[in-house]
Amino acid sequence: MKAFVRSALAAVAVAATLSACTTTSGDTDPEAAGSIVVSGTYPIESIDPHSAEGGASGKDLIGQEIFGRLTRPDPQGKIIADLATEWSADATATSWTFTLRSGVTFSDGSALTTDDVVASFRRMLGGDSPAASNFTGASIESSGPDKVVIKTAKPDAALPSKLVTFFVLPKTVAQKDVAFFKAPVGSGPFTVKSFTPGETIVLAANDKYWGGKPKLETITIRSIPEIAARLTALRTGEVDLVWGVPNDQLADLKADSDLKTEAVATNQVYTMWFNSSIPALKTAAVRNALWKAVDFNTIIKSLYPETGALADAPVAPTVFGYSPQQPKTYDPAAAKAELTSANFDFSKPLRLQFANPEFRPFNQAVVSDLSKIGVKIELLEKEQAVFIKDLIALDWDVNFQMLGTAGFDAASNLGRLYTCAAKRNGYCNPQLDELLAKAGSTGDEGERKTAYAAASKIIWDDAVGMYPMTVRTAYVWNKRLQDFTLDAGGYPDFAKATVSQS
Repeated sequence: MKAFVRSALAAVAVAATLSACTTTSGDTDPEAAGSIVVSGTYPIESIDPHSAEGGASGKDLIGQEIFGRLTRPDPQGKIIADLATEWSADATATSWTFTLRSGVTFSDGSALTTDDVVASFRRMLGGDSPAASNFTGASIESSGPDKVVIKTAKPDAALPSKLVTFFVLPKTVAQKDVAFFKAPVGSGPFTVKSFTPGETIVLAANDKYWGGKPKLETITIRSIPEIAARLTALRTGEVDLVWGVPNDQLADLKADSDLKTEAVATNQVYTMWFNSSIPALKTAAVRNALWKAVDFNTIIKSLYPETGALADAPVAPTVFGYSPQQPKTYDPAAAKAELTSANFDFSKPLRLQFANPEFRPFNQAVVSDLSKIGVKIELLEKEQAVFIKDLIALDWDVNFQMLGTAGFDAASNLGRLYTCAAKRNGYCNPQLDELLAKAGSTGDEGERKTAYAAASKIIWDDAVGMYPMTVRTAYVWNKRLQDFTLDAGGYPDFAKATVSQS
């Protein structure tokens, strides 16, 4: 197999750029000119990118602002350069060499070296980061002053895509370094001015950023859990940009002449895993019957006419490895008969867990449909930290997530979460393991797609979970914002943002 080679220009395009009102003032008050306030979908509970604390979405958003990565996705999901300018694999795709960008410093002025990359990678592997499961058996070493070599236990054609979840910290950061994250040092476009977990983080421009000091003095990212309050803040000017806006609000927002709206395809799928390790859900027949009992098509048309579409695969169409499957047919009568035939215990409730109030209406609709055939559901809305803890511990019966695919490659979703060793949903199938291993190891894109198609069919037919909906992210921003590149990952980047004089 020929070696893989990727390279990029020295100046890398930022994943998304925003603009809002400003002056040349050095005032760093978040509400002053030269600053913007934004509110996304998820709270930021932790800014340690190598920890499981607080979930992944908020940390990925903030991680790209304050830390650097070897690789990053562009707005369409193509893998481009960040701290590494080029990379290549050996003939077996088990040894990858990355060449670092020259002259990069951390925000304190110290040089970013291969030692920092090596130490950070080892820190990630040694912690409880969910991303570490993408690199099981991997090792890293320096190779000269500007190169690092990552060796994998098995051939891994998707390694550059997986590395978008790996952030580089100074080599001195310990595994449980609480003090560092009170005032973290990074190589991203911004530094942390203040941070209140779960509420607000204020970022200040990093004048040592290799890509040039950002034009904005500060960015305040506020957590506003209730969408009504979030949109009120947008309309009153307290917030300049929001995303993840539900459909029932879009019509009024489109009618507001001061605002702009747009929805873009993402790499995210509403995913409802079944815990196959519990007796009630151990058979595919039961899991498929439960799926058949929910009218997802009607729910989506009612709740998400602009930002959702009925899914036909475990991963979104924007992801490499996507393969459409035969849609499930809604048939509650057949579902009840099949559950009865399988001796399903209708008297015992199934625990359905989720986090974030925006998903409440969807899950309530699912509960309502299941109740029509006598299936009892205990709906559990949990704080993000509790949700993640229970998710990993398999302390649930049905788990709802809006699950994305980091790097837009199925290796980061199917290959990471559906193997027997992953132990993420109680499901284990050696045939699936074999297909996922093949898809992740060959460098032939045709062979990878074929393997992922077969793997997706197993996951779909065995109903490892229910896969109701692919997601479009709705962005709404003040009309003063200019040059705003919409980001399919839901992680807008502010490194090149400017603000108008109006």
